[in-house]
Amino acid sequence: MSRQMPSAHFPKNKTLDNKYMLGDEIGKGAYGRVYKGLDLENGDFVAIKQVSLENIAQEDLNIIMQEIDLLKNLNHKNIVKYLGSLKTKSHLHIILEYVENGSLANIIKPNKFGPFPESLVAVYISQVLEGLVYLHEQGVIHRDIKGANILTTKEGLVKLADFGVATKLTEADVNTHSVVGTPYWMAPEVLFYILK
Repeated sequence: MSRQMPSAHFPKNKTLDNKYMLGDEIGKGAYGRVYKGLDLENGDFVAIKQVSLENIAQEDLNIIMQEIDLLKNLNHKNIVKYLGSLKTKSHLHIILEYVENGSLANIIKPNKFGPFPESLVAVYISQVLEGLVYLHEQGVIHRDIKGANILTTKEGLVKLADFGVATKLTEADVNTHSVVGTPYWMAPEVLFYILK
C-alpha cells in the first residue's frame, strides 16, 4: 500500500463551510490558485480563488481585501460576478462566477484555436469596452487589461476578471501618478510616462 505525499495545495473534492466543493485547479496568479467549485446548495459551478494566509505580507493581504471590496459593488454583464468569500485558518477563498471557456490568452494558443479573425476580435473588443465604460462610470480603473484577464462564456460573452491591481479612483487620486500592471500589456502613454 503506497502513501500519498501531502499536497501543498487544497486537496481535490474538499468542502468549504459545507457550502462549496473544490474541484480541479483552473488557474493561478500572483496571490493564489483558482479552482473550479461546486455550490452544494444550488448545483451551480463557481470559481474559487484560494489565497494562502501563511507567510503573506500584510500589504499583499490589504491588496486582496481591496479587490474584494471593489468586486462586491460591481454588477455588469461584462464583469465577473463576486459571489462571496470564506476564510479558514490557513486560506482566504474568494467565490466568483465560473466562466467556462477561460481566458482569451488560453483560447488563442496554437494548440487550441490560434489567431482570431478580425470580425471576432471586434466582437470581443466591443464587449471589453462596454465593461471598461461601466468600470469607469463606477470610478474603477482596472489597470491590467490583457488576454489572461479577459474570460469568455460558452455563449461568447466576455467577462473582465482579476481586479488585483484595480483601483477606485477618488478626487485625491486624480493628480497622483501611480503606475501598476503588466508591462508588456501597458498602454503606450503609460509606458511613455514611466520612461519620461
